[in-house]
Amino acid sequence: MKRLGIPLAIVGLLLIAGCNKESKPAGQEETKAGGFPRSKTLYMGGSQWGDPNSFNPLTDWPAWPVNDKFNIMFETLLAYNTLSGKFEPLLGTLESQSADSVVVTLNPAAKWSDGQPVTSADVKFVYELGKRYKGAATAYAIDFVSDIKVSANPDKSERLTFMVNKKGRNNPLVVLDFLQAIRILPAHVFEPKLAQLKDLAEVQKLKCDSNPVVSGPYNLEAYSNEKIILKRREDYWGNAALHGGKAPAPQFIIHPIYKSNDAFAIALAQNELDATQTYIPRIWMKKNAGVLTWYDKEPYFVPGAIPTLLINSTRYPLSDKAFRRAMAFAIDYKSIKDLAVSGYSPNLKPGAIMPFGIEGGYYNDEDAQKYGAAFNAETAKKILAEAGYKSVFKPDGSLDKMLDAKGKQVPTLFVKSPAGWSDWEAIVTLAVKGMRAAGIDVREGFVDAGLYWQSQPVGDFDLEMIKPAASVTPSQPWSRLAALMSSRTWAPPGEKMNENQGRFNNPKGKGYIKAVDSLLSVIPTLTDKAALTQAYRNLNVIFMQEQPALPLCYLPEQFYQVNNKTWTNWATDANPYAPPNLPWAGAATKMLWELKPAK
Repeated sequence: MKRLGIPLAIVGLLLIAGCNKESKPAGQEETKAGGFPRSKTLYMGGSQWGDPNSFNPLTDWPAWPVNDKFNIMFETLLAYNTLSGKFEPLLGTLESQSADSVVVTLNPAAKWSDGQPVTSADVKFVYELGKRYKGAATAYAIDFVSDIKVSANPDKSERLTFMVNKKGRNNPLVVLDFLQAIRILPAHVFEPKLAQLKDLAEVQKLKCDSNPVVSGPYNLEAYSNEKIILKRREDYWGNAALHGGKAPAPQFIIHPIYKSNDAFAIALAQNELDATQTYIPRIWMKKNAGVLTWYDKEPYFVPGAIPTLLINSTRYPLSDKAFRRAMAFAIDYKSIKDLAVSGYSPNLKPGAIMPFGIEGGYYNDEDAQKYGAAFNAETAKKILAEAGYKSVFKPDGSLDKMLDAKGKQVPTLFVKSPAGWSDWEAIVTLAVKGMRAAGIDVREGFVDAGLYWQSQPVGDFDLEMIKPAASVTPSQPWSRLAALMSSRTWAPPGEKMNENQGRFNNPKGKGYIKAVDSLLSVIPTLTDKAALTQAYRNLNVIFMQEQPALPLCYLPEQFYQVNNKTWTNWATDANPYAPPNLPWAGAATKMLWELKPAK
């Protein structure tokens, strides 16, 4: 069992309340907790892969469940239902939204685990931290929120008005994203730490792993490099205020830390795990073991993200639109669906907008028929030939090389993707197979994940596997289109970019398409449905004509796989009382109150 390391810089600060008391070894905590009876313990996995080094919500990468938009320890103002596209109350309730502001009323019953009320001071502390410290994890928020105005409702509850930063990004869609993603923190805990340590970086070194002050229904009980254990809070404010007096069904939640997708798959089938978000091929074969997915037949999961080959548009011949279009026609998308992702994807349609679900209203089939690229190897060859490319094949039929219109050999292109990510490896292999068969000189380039992540922002790749804007958020599909096309932060290769890392559409380059950035700017401010739909159509048409990236299939935001042997009443397509996420994310958290022990 693991004892926590304590940085020397904070040895003298161990008695600061609520965050950094010395932890007991995880093994002692587990024994004290009583052995975790199976009927009272929910085992879920797939969100924590390495050692849980910190539970400090002020750091960029804390351990589960303090990371991402999980809200069972630290909660967000609102919970986003990815199925309905609607906000549900949590620490607050959405009152109104417009192009200028978003109004939320705080729930007056909301309390921290030390009994203090959750107030506007806590909200402002988190959002305004970036004004005080550039290294704050929420520093980006000030580009979108110019001010938070506080007033009182007639019932004296606090009303918060988030003012859209008109002089900044002017993007009310992203403000909505914040409300379901930024966790509210106790100012009365962290302000004294900032005052004492006088530096945010020093506060970020605190592990916050012993009796943290939280607002959520569970708190950290113990952890090791093998598991993270949460215990139900019997005094959780939301039981009465949000759930009719009920408490969550599981007394304990345990996240085992396994080393591979296979380990999670075996544990789920053996009823040692109740839910996991890891990729498991041929999931239907585990049905007899009690394993359920959202749908009981293909595609099994609700689509939420688009695995995509990002194209580095600054490199020849990828800078040639005809070459990019030929690649799009050369890929056998149905093979990817059937063979690489076990049928977990509906049939792919052209463009970067999903043709169904919340986004479906912005998709136009006529545009897709007219401008889109679907699998057709002969069309790919024709486009290449018309653009002057010549593919040279060996006697055995395999591709030898490509020549361009000047008779110069085209360099072999490589697809950079993390080694060991089995589903992505299979997707890349099939995409490469199709392109080579059409005469395009492309090869797989599987690399260590560390190199993969480093290469993205600086553009060190020919083609790279990504999931652009992978979360289902209120700003989709705008956020995905911006991630693939925005020139707002365009920088030369070698310098970092946080969006459009394929560097499509250089604003200072020849052939710059101003309409792309104009549409990305105006879409978040549009409130007229017809105008918004037309703007999305226009942007998707440009995407299909220019092909700055190659969407490959649709996959869920999370692989929602649960076991019915110990806990029942999971949300499914036939019982959709919560969205298809594991019950620690967004509005899916309410499943914790609805699960029932199996008889």
